Amino acid sequence: MTSTTDAPAATSSARTRSAKPVKRRAEGQWALGYREPLNPNEQSKKDDNPLNVRRRILDIYSKSGFDSIDKGDLRGRFRWMGLYTQREQGYDGTWTGDDNADLLEASYFMMRIRTDGGELNTEQVRTIAGISKEFARDTADISDRQNIQLHWVEIESIPEIWRRLEAVGLQTTEACGDCPRGMLGSPLAGLSTDEVIDARPALAEIKRRYIGNPEYSNLPRKFKTAISGLQDVVHEINDVSFVGVNHPEHGPGFDLWVGGGLSTNPMLAKRTGAWIPLEDVPDVWEGVVAIFRDYGYRRLRSKARLKFLIKDWGIEKFREVLETEYLKRPLIDGPAPVAPTHPIDHVGVTTLKNGLNAVGFSAVSGRVSGTVLDTLADAMDKAGSNSVRLTPYQKLVVVDVPEDKIAGLDTDLEAVGLTSRPSRWRRNLIACTGLEYCKLSFTETRSRSQALVPELETRLEELNSQLDVPITININGCPNSCARTQVADIGFKGMLVDDGDGNHVEGFQVHLGGSLGFDNAFGRKLRQHKVLGDEVTDYVERLVRNFIKNKDDGERFAQWVVRADEEDLR
Repeated sequence: MTSTTDAPAATSSARTRSAKPVKRRAEGQWALGYREPLNPNEQSKKDDNPLNVRRRILDIYSKSGFDSIDKGDLRGRFRWMGLYTQREQGYDGTWTGDDNADLLEASYFMMRIRTDGGELNTEQVRTIAGISKEFARDTADISDRQNIQLHWVEIESIPEIWRRLEAVGLQTTEACGDCPRGMLGSPLAGLSTDEVIDARPALAEIKRRYIGNPEYSNLPRKFKTAISGLQDVVHEINDVSFVGVNHPEHGPGFDLWVGGGLSTNPMLAKRTGAWIPLEDVPDVWEGVVAIFRDYGYRRLRSKARLKFLIKDWGIEKFREVLETEYLKRPLIDGPAPVAPTHPIDHVGVTTLKNGLNAVGFSAVSGRVSGTVLDTLADAMDKAGSNSVRLTPYQKLVVVDVPEDKIAGLDTDLEAVGLTSRPSRWRRNLIACTGLEYCKLSFTETRSRSQALVPELETRLEELNSQLDVPITININGCPNSCARTQVADIGFKGMLVDDGDGNHVEGFQVHLGGSLGFDNAFGRKLRQHKVLGDEVTDYVERLVRNFIKNKDDGERFAQWVVRADEEDLR
């Protein structure tokens, strides 16, 4: 029989018993000894290095046709060669999803041409134009990663396309896949009067050493890089960025940022506080990539980006591991770059430090064609230029243009839909590939933008004089945010919505007031607010009119959104 004096002690013991610690699941980090694949993607990369698929494309698939392609190569390793199957025509967004993968997979490819830093000469432009017209039904889109994307490419044509590209110094290697993808650089690198430092030598050396190197071709997921002496490469949303900054003692160099990315879990990159001299950029870049390779999470694809590792570690630990385990030396502390007051897109005429000019042109959401690119090359020749730069805003900039050639260049390119004096709606809109070609999309995007821009230009024409700030519009067909919806003034994320009659139709979730550079922030989402696809133009017009009516002088759209009445945002 238990005495009354013992009872409280027993009760106290029960109350203080420690909970059993929860054991975290392994994340598949190589550096911690987890080398066995934890999902099919990891198994595929272990079975065969994806870079090896190039030889099978050349020797087998291009000769035997689409039906001969192994599914593991087709849906996985082909990406390392810049190739995705495009969406089968005739299937709307209700078909999007893994259950319909076989139906949605057309026997044609999107091909991404890698252009690190976005610089092309006239011979390269003509080569891409010829490939587009001969093998890709005259398609060509400028992506917001400074790449050119072609569509309707057949497997039989790929060896000849590669031969032509490589003959002029271009490639598609690692333009997609779990690897270091195409790197962003300033469109005016080496030419701008405002840049801190010319980053092109670092980009070239990284490409020479590491792109196509099997040591870095099996990362947990994609890895995005930006290196610029100007803040014109959206450095806040890349896995690693080197941003030009002057050190008070050491002079021009780069501020190191890591861990940015958008998609369904957006995170802004963090400063490491380290200053990197130009000659050390490739080594530091390699160290960051190696940390991601070795410590990155490989269990779930949804967490297999560098940003998740840094979120868990913190930036101090990341820098410590980079210095002690990978570089074997400390980095120099440095100052933060001064944020710009507006996005730097290089549209219009800019005087260069060599006394010549850069002329930035806008196509609607980067849509051009082989025919347009041929005209571009001809116009460059007439203007005495041998260089055009693509931008992270789906624009193109012809550089080294003499003053007396600007008008002629303008006239030649205006004839094919490229303008250096675009309306604010054409200038400030970007869009992803969308339902037209992408198997992941729920909605039309780039094709929709072709109709949206001229409609906005007409409807809002009388308001232009009242708008003293830009308003950016980014349109994406799914949650992956290839078009950076969360950091636009008005961001549209494609989805299927109920039209009120029980039908699932194209629509968008809206993000409002996102920005980079000055007010780094993600857009505001309104509770239960969605816009039908055919209501987008009406919604933008209503929103812009409310902004003009209620804004303060000089107030940016993102600032107004923070304080606006919710009804004015719907």
